[in-house]
Amino acid sequence: MTTYTTTINAMYTVSTPDPDYVVNVLFTVSGTDGTNTASIDGNCQFTSDQATVFIPYDELTEEIVIGWINDATDNQANYYANIDGQIESIINPPVSPMNTPLPW
Repeated sequence: MTTYTTTINAMYTVSTPDPDYVVNVLFTVSGTDGTNTASIDGNCQFTSDQATVFIPYDELTEEIVIGWINDATDNQANYYANIDGQIESIINPPVSPMNTPLPW
C-alpha cells in the first residue's frame, strides 16, 4: 500500500483583488510503499472566480492550500497513478532493448 504526501513548495501572489491573493501554487506529491519512494511536481493556478471565501495570506495553512489543490484539479488520481507507476518501475524495471554488436 502506498502512502501519499503533498508538500507545498511555493506560492505566488498578486495584490488584487485582495492583498497577497494566491494565484499559483507549486507542489510535490510523493508516495512511498515503505521501501521505495517516488514523486511528481505540479502547479495549480487560481482566479478570483474560484474563491468562495478570502483567507488572509498569514492565516493560510498547508492543509487549506492542499484542499484548494484537491478541489481545483481532477488530477490527484493521475498523480497517484504516476507515482505508483514509478514505484512499479523501481520494483520491476522495464526491459529495454540493447544495442547488441553484430554477430559477424
